[in-house]
Amino acid sequence: MTIKEIFDSMAYGPAPESAAEALAWIASHNATFGHYIDGSFTAPGQTFITRNPATGQPLAQVTQGTAEDVARAVEAARRAQPKWARLPAFRRAEYLYALARLVQKHSRLFAVLETLDNGKPIRESRDIDIPLVARHFSYHAGLAQLLPSEHPDLAPLGVCGAIIPWNFPLLMLAWKVAPALAAGNTVVLKPAEYTPLTALLFADISREAGLPKGVLNIVTGDGSTGAALVDAPVDKIAFTGSTSVGKRIREATAGTGKALTLELGGKSPYIVFDDADLDSAVEGLVDAIWFNQGQVCCAGSRLLVQEGVAPRFYDKLKRRMDGLRVGDPLDKCIDIGAIVDPIQLDTITRLVQDNPEGEHYQAPCPLPAQGCFYPPTLITGLGTASPLMQEEIFGPVLVSMTFRTPEEAVQLANNTRYGLAATVWTENINLALDIAPKLKAGVVWINATNLFDAAAGFGGVRESGFGREGGWEGLMAYLKPAARPAALKPAAPIPAPADPQVDALDRTAKLYIGGKQTRPDSGYSQPVYSPKGHLLGHVGIGNRKDIRNAVEAAHAAKAWAKTTAYNRAQVLYFIAENLSARAAEFARRLENLTGKPGAAEVEASIQRLFTYAAWADKYDGAAKSVPIRGIALAMNEPVGVIGALLPDECPLLGLISVMAPAIAMGNTVVLVPGQHPLAATDFYQVLDTSDVPAGVINIVTGPAPDLAKSLAGHMDVDAVWSFSSHPLSALIEREAAGNLKRTWVNHGRARDWLSPSSEGRTFLAQATEIKTVWVPYGE
Repeated sequence: MTIKEIFDSMAYGPAPESAAEALAWIASHNATFGHYIDGSFTAPGQTFITRNPATGQPLAQVTQGTAEDVARAVEAARRAQPKWARLPAFRRAEYLYALARLVQKHSRLFAVLETLDNGKPIRESRDIDIPLVARHFSYHAGLAQLLPSEHPDLAPLGVCGAIIPWNFPLLMLAWKVAPALAAGNTVVLKPAEYTPLTALLFADISREAGLPKGVLNIVTGDGSTGAALVDAPVDKIAFTGSTSVGKRIREATAGTGKALTLELGGKSPYIVFDDADLDSAVEGLVDAIWFNQGQVCCAGSRLLVQEGVAPRFYDKLKRRMDGLRVGDPLDKCIDIGAIVDPIQLDTITRLVQDNPEGEHYQAPCPLPAQGCFYPPTLITGLGTASPLMQEEIFGPVLVSMTFRTPEEAVQLANNTRYGLAATVWTENINLALDIAPKLKAGVVWINATNLFDAAAGFGGVRESGFGREGGWEGLMAYLKPAARPAALKPAAPIPAPADPQVDALDRTAKLYIGGKQTRPDSGYSQPVYSPKGHLLGHVGIGNRKDIRNAVEAAHAAKAWAKTTAYNRAQVLYFIAENLSARAAEFARRLENLTGKPGAAEVEASIQRLFTYAAWADKYDGAAKSVPIRGIALAMNEPVGVIGALLPDECPLLGLISVMAPAIAMGNTVVLVPGQHPLAATDFYQVLDTSDVPAGVINIVTGPAPDLAKSLAGHMDVDAVWSFSSHPLSALIEREAAGNLKRTWVNHGRARDWLSPSSEGRTFLAQATEIKTVWVPYGE
């Protein structure tokens, strides 16, 4: 091609990046790797081949981890953890900063090795992934330094198991290893079977940084190795991967007391309004979907375009697709690299071929003769029920439909079981900031896409998982209270008289659902006695249908979340005032129920209502310092419908301590009282006179184990808390796997409800989700 022809076409020539240094590093290990345990590489065991997806050629032999290998790694981490945790905070900060500097020093080696192993274009590895890895370790060095002064009452969890996927191999390592080490934990990491090499290189540089033996351990292998790590005696599992595997991990860890964070799949909406900068929106799509082969769980793979501009937008998008270059990912002029593995390529191909609906457009770009490549694909004219609109494809395939109004855009965007991320394109900032809070997503990008930073939390809602990675909120997931609570003693049953002479069909016993007192579906009640055997009254025996009705009522009251925080505070103050007016009556009732003086509990309940009324309009989000011309807003949003099993001890104060923070943050609740439910049924009358909207607070009395199963398994419940003395933790966590709802359970540990530690930020954090909204500004 002549110079004139080059200027006429503006075509890029080849710009290959040398793989020599990365291949030399692999050769220095004889192209065969063992695990990295207790500060050194083990002798290789049974191995499998990791290949270059762009050529299909072998890169290295990597050891298949066994349960015994995992056990040795966990033992090494367990031995190292106490000493690592006792290090002065600034010493841990020094190690983390050294790791950041070494990532920068070896950045070219890491970038090339990542591209060889994963298939993404070298531009993505070099310019995005590796700088973010260094940023995460440097940022968490700062958190490690500040942790003792900012959170002196918190301690590390212990040994953390981390399981990461193949789409961002090194960045996902940083997301999990950096906060774990900063908090004083040690780590056993299982990288993806397809992409283990940069994790093993990171093990090499951790030795160069002088990281103590056993602090970081890496065991390679397939899904069976990951399953062995989940089953191992670790204190936390941090998993990024598919929703189906996440559900199995939730079931496997149920009742074990292991902390758990899940960052799972997504089908993220990419919303383009008619006033958007269409050319910029097209470039954003190219970056989100095609520059990384669509192998990003938060990629805007579900395009929603306003009807009036859809034809023009699709034309622009197709023209841009026609200019995309597919080929050797080590070529710096390539836009789209290789799919990570033939199995993944077959999955993408099958999903598209098995669903021929809509109009399919594939860019006419030539594909290399060898390797795993798929052409950029656009499918338009789909309906909401199409599998292509609902299922994660995880490839360079963009599916699309149109909308007419902002309200319809929100409905279509939220019409998915996922909730990881969303993108909004509009020049109307009022519209953008109106839409962002309505989207069911953990992250929202405005006029941008795929922005990440260590300071800004990332994570999803719904079946995209729970927990955040990045920022202080991410670090909190690797910490626990320094003081270990005592074991919870089940409340002694109150004996019934030999001849109670009680009507089991007592019609005065009611539940409280939707702002009304209603008979339980079973039609039955149970008598309640004092410790001296005196009949005090009756409570209804709720069942699964009553839970269903209560959840429906709670959902019908969703406008409560849109009520101003000031108004929610006023309702809580009103409840406190009305309870105060009846303090003597409630004190007598508590004394009759428990045999102990009740005045102190009533007074504490009134104070706690005032505390959460005060917090209602003061539990603020944060503006994150991110390295862009713009701002990332961490917004506290209500979780939704919270089901809570109340404690047996402190029957009134326990109810208030759970209910008040939940509704202060805009949630609605379904409460199941403990052993002394008459305190809750008396409380109905306070609610009826306190301007609480119908459905915000619902109370269902009955056997806690039966009702817990119904609450935890209900697909429209967003979180379940349990402070019951019944051993319900395992049941709740297991049943919650159905829709991956958040759980907060006591694992048989007691709580001092009269202590100030049973109020404040802990409950508020559990009652909120953090949504990160990125708002770039300027030209």
